[in-house]
This record gives sequence, C-alpha cells and structure tokens, in this order.
Amino acid sequence: MPESYWQRSSFCAGGGNNCVEVAAAEGTDIAIRESESPEHIVTTNRAVLRALVSAVKAGNAGLG
Repeated sequence: MPESYWQRSSFCAGGGNNCVEVAAAEGTDIAIRESESPEHIVTTNRAVLRALVSAVKAGNAGLG
C-alpha cells in the first residue's frame, strides 16, 4: 500500500500508540490499522465501516 495520510480520532488517548487509525485506500476503500502495529492493515469499504461504527455506537456489534 502506498504511503497514506493516516488519521486518528480526537478522542485518542494523548496521541500515544493505542489508537485506531484510518486512511483512504484505492478507489472507495478505507484502510484501518492499530497504531501499535502499523504494519497490520485491514481494508474495507465505506459502507461496511459505516455499518460497523453504527453498530458499535448502538451497542450491537456483538463484541461483548
């Protein structure tokens, strides 16, 4: 993946290395990584990411 402009949430704990980062990828895809392990990148599309964020906010992500 070419060098990307990675963004962190303003809620990221003091700018440390414990943050989820996102960047635009090819086409309409979105790349996601953990700042502690920037070499591990997951790519998805905007619709799937939007659905995941909505589910997490609603408490319906099945993570518990």
